[in-house]
Amino acid sequence: MASTTPLETPPAPPVTRGRPKSPGRAGDKIFLTLSRGSGILLLVLMASIAVFLSYRAVIAISKDEGNFLTTFDWNPAGDPPVFGIAVLLFGTVVSSIIAMVIAVPVAVGIALFISHYAPRKLAAPIAYVVDLLAAVPSIVYGIWGALVLVPYLEGLNLWLDQFFGWTYIFEKTEIGVARSLFTVGVLLAIMILPIVTSVSREVFLQVPKMNEEAALALGATRWEVIRLSVLPFGRSGIISASMLGLGRALGETMAVATVLSPSFLISLHVLNPGGGTFAQNIAAKFGEADEFGRDALIASGLVLFVLTLLVNGAARLIIARRKEYSGANA
Repeated sequence: MASTTPLETPPAPPVTRGRPKSPGRAGDKIFLTLSRGSGILLLVLMASIAVFLSYRAVIAISKDEGNFLTTFDWNPAGDPPVFGIAVLLFGTVVSSIIAMVIAVPVAVGIALFISHYAPRKLAAPIAYVVDLLAAVPSIVYGIWGALVLVPYLEGLNLWLDQFFGWTYIFEKTEIGVARSLFTVGVLLAIMILPIVTSVSREVFLQVPKMNEEAALALGATRWEVIRLSVLPFGRSGIISASMLGLGRALGETMAVATVLSPSFLISLHVLNPGGGTFAQNIAAKFGEADEFGRDALIASGLVLFVLTLLVNGAARLIIARRKEYSGANA
């Protein structure tokens, strides 16, 4: 009888602890490191800008013989130096409010037309033109505003004075060309219109089709679909787009400097020539200012920097505290 030999069993593989290594994990770590470093770098840059502005602003304000917040005059080269930001703050806020009141409703309407009303063959060219407007340099807007917008707004100013002068705001008490805060607001509205429109359009296109189809199945009209499904979902996007536009309106320089006739007077008559903004004043006076004058301009720039941060922070706080703006209940 033949003898049999037992089969030899292969040795068991060594047991490894933890997850098996994969080539993708190294890429994830590199990407995480780069992303984290980019965020930290951004914070460092913001902090560096704030420290630089604060340091130069303290030097200027310590030698200011007037009240930096309430003085209407701007004469850092005087003896003694007297300057303040009251007129600049008023002009910046008023012109930005006018721009937002005009631009945001129009931009939202254009975005809704492109995303929900216009046929595809018409929507694509309109969207392309709107996006193209965002790439136009501000100096081009300024030249167009000075040569075209200012002359044509004189008739509108007279019409507003005739029919809405009783509101005091639109009462024109001085004779002159339309180089006023109202003209600046109209020009800024045209400049921020592409930004608000583009962001709002992209948000409206992200609305779940199921929500719109459910509303249509229940017999809702197209406007009711937009009011009940699209606008609630896109509120946070509209707010974000508006804040992006407001940021450009607050800091716009060359276009405002080209259109506005600067003066250090505060007037609630927005049709009267004159006024001033932070960016326009810095652009107009930086080249001729001495070292102390530049410190004074940097101090005004610090106020604009803080104002922009406060506006964006308020917008983020509104979105975070109001759950209905997140689109979750759409």
